[in-house]
Amino acid sequence: MTNQEKLQQVIDNDLCTRCGSCVGLGKGSIEFKDKTGRYLPGIKGQLNAKDAKEAWSACSGQEVNFPALDSFLFNGEGNHHKYFGTYRELNIGFTTNFELRRRCGSAGVITSTLIWLLEEKMIQGAVVLGMSEKEPWLTKPFIATSKEDVIKASQSKYVISSVNELLPEMEAFHGNLAYVGLPCQVHSIRKLQKENHPSVKNIKYIIAPYCGLNLHFSSIKSFLRSHGKKNYKDIADIKFRHGEWPGNMRVEMKDGSVFQLPKFHSNYLIPFHMMKRCLVCVDVANEFTDISVGDAWAPVYEERGKGFSIVIGRSEKGVEILHKMKEEGIIDLIPVNVEDTVRMHSHMYDNKKRGAFLRIRKRRYQPDYNLPFPEGIGFKRRFFEFAMNIIMAILRTRFVTSLVDILPSNVVGKTFNSFKIFWKRITYTTKRKDL
Repeated sequence: MTNQEKLQQVIDNDLCTRCGSCVGLGKGSIEFKDKTGRYLPGIKGQLNAKDAKEAWSACSGQEVNFPALDSFLFNGEGNHHKYFGTYRELNIGFTTNFELRRRCGSAGVITSTLIWLLEEKMIQGAVVLGMSEKEPWLTKPFIATSKEDVIKASQSKYVISSVNELLPEMEAFHGNLAYVGLPCQVHSIRKLQKENHPSVKNIKYIIAPYCGLNLHFSSIKSFLRSHGKKNYKDIADIKFRHGEWPGNMRVEMKDGSVFQLPKFHSNYLIPFHMMKRCLVCVDVANEFTDISVGDAWAPVYEERGKGFSIVIGRSEKGVEILHKMKEEGIIDLIPVNVEDTVRMHSHMYDNKKRGAFLRIRKRRYQPDYNLPFPEGIGFKRRFFEFAMNIIMAILRTRFVTSLVDILPSNVVGKTFNSFKIFWKRITYTTKRKDL
């Protein structure tokens, strides 16, 4: 099978992560066809052998050798945990700039780190994800070269993005780069670095978030329909975590109308619009970064509001950055142990480190992470997976999705959040057994 045929197989069999690397390396021969639809790359004609080989070597859809990448990056140094990867330090962190902390929707650690690296001239640019100015309903990656640029790109974007489309600009950039991306995007970057590919030669630091899943653009269309709007091109601005932690999904229309829903309530969109490829991803904590950052999901922090993050220092240079920033009062760091680190995201570790393997086994075309099937997955956990598959199948029927579209989002959101709390309570023991 040729490299082009391998790429096409990834696209055709729901393995594509939409990381954007094949588009970035395809020299115009590969492009995303429909970013408001399935958001899949399309290959135009016959690729030359070199371009096809490079695109395939960067693909994060089919093959990501976790042990090999871990050895390449960390060389056996530091500690290793089977759920969140190699680490040197575990902390709860937050920026000391309250306005920045509030604007970022969480604790502002990634934004503060990028700004500090720029001001210290350790980097000259940062690869980040913003929203398009011309089409404000679409995400757009760009290279931030100023504090203002970095702040402009702050907050999570809970729709599919393809940051690695920017690979040609990364290669042409004069100076050092920091990089922010989702795990699948980082997998591709690290694969390219392992191959010593010129497109990633300028990337010196990867500071990136945890990730559970991503949503299709249909989630935004659905949110609009629930508020009586049909044309997404009338959107003037979208924020996915607007305001103080945990934030709100907020859509502003060109006519001045504004629709807003608390983050936990807007999560009702997940079962209807999540990208199916995310169901077989096994990386929650962005394991191949220098610094990984995720919300600190624990009552002791959630009840305080403001936003706190779990901050994992993985590489030596990542830990050095964190220490210097703390010494200068840019961020605060509170040491946390392994048990609490697991507990904060135990539902996602169960989903990614156990559930994903169960789902992979059922697929004809499977991603290969070169990881063993986890031990100790009992009958109750397998039955839970079976039950979830049935629930998801029902929710994705045309009747249910159409019904949700016409119901007020605040009603659906509150109902979903109440059910989610109930579901977590009754499945708590099963999902966390042996974690």
